[in-house]
Amino acid sequence: MGIIAWIIFGLIAGAIAKLIMPGKDPGGFIVTIILGVLGAVVGGWIGTALGFGDVSGFNIGSFVIAVIGAIVLLVIYRVVRK
Repeated sequence: MGIIAWIIFGLIAGAIAKLIMPGKDPGGFIVTIILGVLGAVVGGWIGTALGFGDVSGFNIGSFVIAVIGAIVLLVIYRVVRK
């Protein structure tokens, strides 16, 4: 995927993660994009390492892995910020 596609995919994954885990987080829109993109990368890496699949394009499996990765990063972000 190209960088623009990763940013759009990350934005969507970050927004879904934020909907699943609402709360006050500093950073707003930019942090959501960063967490989404990094979540897609981390989720893809962990999914591949555990044999669940990888983030290989716009498909439902990649989306679920990206959202789970974004949720994990959001939890870590909240723990570190407190």
